[in-house]
Amino acid sequence: MRLLARRRLGRTGLDVSELGLGAMDTPHSPEAVETVLAALDAGIDFIDTARDYEGSEHLLGDVIRRRGKDFILGSKTFSHTASGAQYDADRSLRVLGIEVIDLYQLHDISTEAAWDAVMAPGGALEGLQAARYRGLVGHIGISSHNLEILARAITSGEFATVMLEYSAFFPDTAPLIDLAARNDVGVIVMRPLGGSGRTSTIRGMVSAGAAGPLTPENLLRYVLSDPGVSVAIPGARYPSRIAANVATAAAYTPLTVDDRRILEEAAARLY
Repeated sequence: MRLLARRRLGRTGLDVSELGLGAMDTPHSPEAVETVLAALDAGIDFIDTARDYEGSEHLLGDVIRRRGKDFILGSKTFSHTASGAQYDADRSLRVLGIEVIDLYQLHDISTEAAWDAVMAPGGALEGLQAARYRGLVGHIGISSHNLEILARAITSGEFATVMLEYSAFFPDTAPLIDLAARNDVGVIVMRPLGGSGRTSTIRGMVSAGAAGPLTPENLLRYVLSDPGVSVAIPGARYPSRIAANVATAAAYTPLTVDDRRILEEAAARLY
């Protein structure tokens, strides 16, 4: 089994493992610490969290106190104001027990009102820019579920990364991934396996022998087959999920165009 491949995270200049960890749900597991440690020990070195993910920053702070910070960390603010964004960044630093957060993102900017608020004078972008000036934040990113806003963010020149949904269930962001590559913006893919509800359904189908091509392994291969993706961040609550994802990422071959179409058609039939 080969090691996890590494990809450039856009203009941040950071090289990250192409498989990361989305740590939103990890704290809600009796094996939360073990899950994060398993990810790090397996070579995953990008972890995504957020100020409002219950217990997530506390969990990662616990891990950091145990072994030091030997991974790249992204967090997020839900605030739309400059003061709120700076408060969140300061609070994240205290909870995590570190001096600098590698990447801080504006979270779920998916409406015109939200975009206007964060981009306006006194908006959250201004607050994160101040935090970056103070040396508290390395790079600024944004997450969104709105295709038009994502395109605007990518071409604005203000963001080093974008976080977007991309999978066989949601292939509509593929052109935005290409746009990001042309603008040297890193792409962080959330829900690469379709989201927790879909993934649970698929695992049940796999157990029943009825999944066909629609398996977690193939769904992860689908995302990693796009060279414009910087890092995919499936969530995990247990070390066994980490092991399965790492095994796939460390051994996969890219899907062909026909394979991708077959997977998209299977996904469309399921949802």
